[in-house]
Amino acid sequence: MKLLEGQVALITGAGGGIGRGIALRFAEAGARVAVHCRTSVDSAREVASLIGESVVLQGDLTVEEECRRVVREAAEWGGGRLTALVNNAGVQPVRELSGMTAAEFRAVLDANLTSVFACTQAAAEVMRGRGGGSVTHIASVEARLPAEGHGHYAASKAAVVMHARSAALEYGRDGIRVNTVSPGLIERDGLGEAWPEGVRRWRAATALGRLGRAEEVGDACVFLASPMASWITGHDLVVDGGVLARPTW
Repeated sequence: MKLLEGQVALITGAGGGIGRGIALRFAEAGARVAVHCRTSVDSAREVASLIGESVVLQGDLTVEEECRRVVREAAEWGGGRLTALVNNAGVQPVRELSGMTAAEFRAVLDANLTSVFACTQAAAEVMRGRGGGSVTHIASVEARLPAEGHGHYAASKAAVVMHARSAALEYGRDGIRVNTVSPGLIERDGLGEAWPEGVRRWRAATALGRLGRAEEVGDACVFLASPMASWITGHDLVVDGGVLARPTW
């Protein structure tokens, strides 16, 4: 069953990692998919080639005008329609709070939060009056359980969750649903070698005993964009293998 047959979707940060998994899952579910990237153009083109009928849109989403341009071009490619947006693009630097500058803090908020605000606002303008649509933000379990060195990242993801709830409240009258997906640690090439101790601890903490896969995050996003989630908005769907179910004492 093609859950997203007839939909036009824009996936930001789809050049690799989680974004790639989301874009491929949307295409498998029948959606036409616009693939956004900032610098990873070759990777984005590879994703688009795997999808088939797709378009690659490059832009720096920390710039408000670029957010509006990327959304506009995705809608134009879709014949004037945009029914789904997944705000996946973001950054995850490691920096202790002591010594962090305000500029460093703002840079993470611009990439992870302000871009979400601007892309959502632009997408809502397209969706309004055209039957509505679905917007999904990629947040993180760190919105609830921060890691050391991620104070700016965790704060930005907690704000993303609240932005989705606020947007769900205000855009609901236009038939636009806004939700978040909060992944735990997702497997990627080289992760085990780069962070062996962290991967070991994550596996031990999960109820299912393994890391997540990018396509599993994609499945959650497909569900939220589909008619099966037609009465779900303002919700944070945690996809973490059961990490948040583990007691901390």
